Amino acid sequence: MSAADERMRRWRLVLGGGAADGTGCGLEGMDARMDAALGAVYDQGVGREGGLGASAPRVARWLGDIRTYFPSTVVQVMQQDAIERLNLTRLLLEPEMLEAVEPDVHLVGTLLALNKVMPDQARESARALVRKVVEELERRLVQKTRAAVTGALDRSARTHRPKRVSDIDWDRTIRVNLKNYLPDKNTVVPSRLVGYARRQRSVQREVVLCIDQSGSMAASVVYSSVFGAVLASMRSLKTSLVVFDTAVVDLTDQLHDPVELLFGTQLGGGTDINRAIAYSQGLITRPADSIFILISDLYEGGVRQEMLRRVAAMKEAGVQVIVLLALSDEGAPFYDHENAAALAALGVPAFACTPDAFPDLMAAAIERRDIARWVERHTDL
Repeated sequence: MSAADERMRRWRLVLGGGAADGTGCGLEGMDARMDAALGAVYDQGVGREGGLGASAPRVARWLGDIRTYFPSTVVQVMQQDAIERLNLTRLLLEPEMLEAVEPDVHLVGTLLALNKVMPDQARESARALVRKVVEELERRLVQKTRAAVTGALDRSARTHRPKRVSDIDWDRTIRVNLKNYLPDKNTVVPSRLVGYARRQRSVQREVVLCIDQSGSMAASVVYSSVFGAVLASMRSLKTSLVVFDTAVVDLTDQLHDPVELLFGTQLGGGTDINRAIAYSQGLITRPADSIFILISDLYEGGVRQEMLRRVAAMKEAGVQVIVLLALSDEGAPFYDHENAAALAALGVPAFACTPDAFPDLMAAAIERRDIARWVERHTDL
């Protein structure tokens, strides 16, 4: 096939065929089947026939087709588009459908929203799908998170009186003593040692994750649950996790199993951020050693001024306060700009964070670095 023919073939697949596409190119074999799979979702509303109907077997066949023709990342996008465009939500409650789909974070969010209406026969299939996604996220994120947090805790325990030679940080010791360099001896006299205190077995930091479970925050809820479970497994951290809409639910006792934790959430409903912050304040016993992370789009249905007053009080008490508009791989989030600006005026920037950047953010918080400066280097406000 010539380059011109290949280019025309690709345009034909993009444009979807019909008299108006202008390519004059026909499709055969696998190309025709790929075109049919695409048309089932994307030919709707443009004067062409398409759709999957309400037949679970037909949808299941389509799911098998797209997994044959496209890579998994494309399959996940097509699944999400089909759910939204063709209203296939009801079919996701059928076990055979759950066994056919490609699991991803967005599909988990959809299933969690359906949790309360899910029939018993579909629940186990849904749980298996959610566990598969969680395990994949853990493989991707656990090691990086543990390394970043452990390193930050060690650095924050730096001392000028290391008890053992093995505790001395020789690199930093040499740098702080360069003024004591003796050229004739070609050596540095270490008048001041820099090292690490022996690792403490007790809790060094309290972490409270406060998660908005409104429908728009679905992906953030999934990622937050995984990170919460990782942090809770570290003995030097005391980790709490609460979710909220107009009510607040403390899920700390489920942090050992992020799948159970996720099924304890209920996506959708209103939002009372002020009430959630008030509850979280009661979990903090050592403000100067505490990190409070609010994950919300900031659309407040409660008392706005009281919410801002509570954030100011937490900062004044010494709590490291972080507000994430989203914790996900998605693009720029929708959020309440007025509340974000009000928080920024209090010295609390509100920003979106990707899961890959979150471990470094936690390290910055543990070391009590300037979060606003961290944001400038790592994200777009």
